[in-house]
Amino acid sequence: MHRKLGKQGEELVLEHERVRLLSGDRSDLARQLEWTSEVRGDGAGYDIRSFELDGAERLIEVKTTNGPSLTPFFLSENERAFSEERPDVFRLVRLHDFRDKPRAFQLIPPLGQWVKLMPTAYRASF
Repeated sequence: MHRKLGKQGEELVLEHERVRLLSGDRSDLARQLEWTSEVRGDGAGYDIRSFELDGAERLIEVKTTNGPSLTPFFLSENERAFSEERPDVFRLVRLHDFRDKPRAFQLIPPLGQWVKLMPTAYRASF
C-alpha cells in the first residue's frame, strides 16, 4: 500500500513539474523531465529530475501521506546523505491529505532545520 501511495504521489509531482515548466515557456525542459525512481530504481537519492525555469537542475524526493501535514515520514540514509551532498538542487516535496485534497510543501536542505531526524536502523558489518 505504501509503495502504491508513493508512486501516486510521485506521478502527481511529476505532472505538476511538467505543467510548471510548460507554463514558464520551457517545453524544452519539460521534455527532459525524468521519473528517476521508475527509470533507474530507488537508489538515486531522489525520485524526479526536473529543472528550474533558468535551466538549473532540481532533484526532487517525494514523500506522500494520506494523513495531515505533520505526519512523520521515513527518509533513507541514502536520501539524507544525498540532500547534504547536493543541497543546491535537492528538494523534498511533502504531499499530505493525499486521498481527500492533496496539498504540498517543500523542504530545502539542510533538512535538519525543518524536521527532527532520528536514526531508526543500523547497518552492522565486519
